[in-house]
Amino acid sequence: MTDLTPVALPRRPRVLALANQKGGVGKTTTAINLGTALAATGEKVLIVDLDPQGNASTGLGIDRKSRKSSTYDVLCGDVGLGQAMQETAVPGLFLAPSTLDLLGVELEIASSKDRAHRLKHAIDELMYDQRCSDLTYVLIDCPPSLSLITINAMTASDAVLVPLQCEFFALEGLSQLLKTVEQVRAGLNPRLAIQGVVLTMYDARNNLSGQVMADVREFLGDKVYETVIPRNVRISEAPSYGKPALLYDLRCSGSQAYLRLASEVIKRERALRAAA
Repeated sequence: MTDLTPVALPRRPRVLALANQKGGVGKTTTAINLGTALAATGEKVLIVDLDPQGNASTGLGIDRKSRKSSTYDVLCGDVGLGQAMQETAVPGLFLAPSTLDLLGVELEIASSKDRAHRLKHAIDELMYDQRCSDLTYVLIDCPPSLSLITINAMTASDAVLVPLQCEFFALEGLSQLLKTVEQVRAGLNPRLAIQGVVLTMYDARNNLSGQVMADVREFLGDKVYETVIPRNVRISEAPSYGKPALLYDLRCSGSQAYLRLASEVIKRERALRAAA
């Protein structure tokens, strides 16, 4: 007799791409500390380092010599994302590290029909990996460019989170990023949304920071998070110790801001799920 007992299918984690083609805006810092803050609330989080510089990997204390499998191997199809995944010092936070090999991945996959879907396939397969089936969030640290690697990240993601520096050229290039999101939504990933824009490196002593914040909020409205990440020396020091700021100094203003940001992200994710 055929067994008609319903089978519980694994739930896909929510996937957020942290993207901005401008460098030095706090993408990697946000990936590390938002991931840590989410893990501190009980979520199980994987950070996928897609930047060839590998700063997210270094900032989480993963030495280059210990990166036996990397996101380069994942995009080339040589290993699964679960095989590349490593534990970090933060309970509940895992990392798929990057190496400089990633610089050549676009040449490796450019002629493949699924070149824009490599990461999506890898994340979909995660759900059937026993070690990864209970992941709740995947955060993708994108390189500072709108390359095939970034397109892979957006194609694999449910939403894009944009770190935006509180400086004069903050809005320069943002329109191009938003245009790319629309193109990916139209041609590759119709579910892609803008999760939010987080203002980083805010200096309350600087009038320009306040003006930039006002301009961005006027331009993007409620897409901008209430939480603003301050310019904070403890955040800058933490990567040199291979630690997230929340482990390096939980009480500093930067760490507390990332805890508030995690709370906002969770609320927005619930709203997006409800609207889906």
